[in-house]
Amino acid sequence: MAQTNKVPVAVPPDGGWGWMIVAGCFIVTICTRAVTRCISIFFVEFQMHFAQDYSKTAWIHSLVDCTTMLCAPLGSFIGNRLSCRFAVILGGFMASTGLILSSFATSLENLYLSLGVLTGIGFALCYTPAIAMVGKYFCKRKSLAYGVAMSGSGIGTFILAPVVQHLIELYSWRGALLLLGGFVANLCVCGALMRPITLKEEQLSGVLSVNEENTYNKQQNNLNSKSACKPGQPIRTDCLNRCVFFQSLQEYSFFLMPDFMVLAVSILFLAYGCSVPFVYLVPYALNVGVSHQNSAFLMSILGVIGIVGNITFGWLTDRRCLKKYRYFCFLVAVGMDGLCCLLIPTLQSFPLLVPFSVLYGYFDGAYVALLPVVTSDIVGTQYLSSALGVVFFSSCYTLSHQSTNRRLASGSNRHLHCCLHAQWIFHDFQLSFAGVCCFD
Repeated sequence: MAQTNKVPVAVPPDGGWGWMIVAGCFIVTICTRAVTRCISIFFVEFQMHFAQDYSKTAWIHSLVDCTTMLCAPLGSFIGNRLSCRFAVILGGFMASTGLILSSFATSLENLYLSLGVLTGIGFALCYTPAIAMVGKYFCKRKSLAYGVAMSGSGIGTFILAPVVQHLIELYSWRGALLLLGGFVANLCVCGALMRPITLKEEQLSGVLSVNEENTYNKQQNNLNSKSACKPGQPIRTDCLNRCVFFQSLQEYSFFLMPDFMVLAVSILFLAYGCSVPFVYLVPYALNVGVSHQNSAFLMSILGVIGIVGNITFGWLTDRRCLKKYRYFCFLVAVGMDGLCCLLIPTLQSFPLLVPFSVLYGYFDGAYVALLPVVTSDIVGTQYLSSALGVVFFSSCYTLSHQSTNRRLASGSNRHLHCCLHAQWIFHDFQLSFAGVCCFD
């Protein structure tokens, strides 16, 4: 009689409490990514109040964004070692505290520390674990779940931007930051929703494929052979440290996967390029003669269509005919964004820039929703949190150049053309490099 092997694996419910996890992640993306975008609304207020130049003031928003991605591996580490629930609650407390302290700031340096560093670290502790938790609860409808969860960034920006502006007019920037700190405290509530999945003992043949079974057994044998801890022996300090060390090595073993390394390196170039239209579109439209009202409307189109792209592209790539080609769909979305930017120098009127905003916004939302899905497909659910931390970390250096981008945005039309063409080069390199992984 054949022996039946069993391993503890999490069986994604694809529903039930999983939708509460999606709702929690949706609110997390509002309180982190949407609030980060809305911090730019305070730019003029900070500049006028502290009488500082453009460059120094722009670093506030850049620090928040950069710290969030730079500390993403820290969020993964705390979520893995303790729990996602603890990481999100701790991050929510830190982010809320940072915003409240910022309302009492007396200099830009105070804002760099409270708003840029403290709030940024808090966002990092919330963002990565919450996104990873969605992947643990969904398998068949993973793309749709991520599409809904990630749409919180666009929906939150669409709603919060006018609200924050109204709060500044009513209570000044200090009162608005204080109220924003109270709103961000809802991250602690979202953390309470992050209920860990209870691991079950399932038949290996019914849950894992042959390749996954071999990989699991190989990893377990390697871990056991390297560990100095033997069953039945008392646990010593050096033995425990050695076990923790090899467990950490196993947790980050995805670095040995060529597919993941290709993805991580390609994100370095993608992250720089994808931010360019959000910085340059309005100045470019003004330079080609579009009115201020229509230029702002182009940004609204980008945001709203991005929400549509999050959800509809996620739903499409969950279909049986496309599920096996999700990485290729991810490349198509990135390639379409690059193609749009290649053509934009020829679009010099409002009727021509509207289709650009629609196409770019849709495929930008599509690739944002597919990024965690593709990462999960490459490394598996077990390493998703750690892998997402590395992926987000790989994009942090590009965010540090946002203040430079804003200065160039006020420059000449020639600067705008050059930067948009540079984005296509980054996209093209990312496509050719990542294509090795897709067709391996």
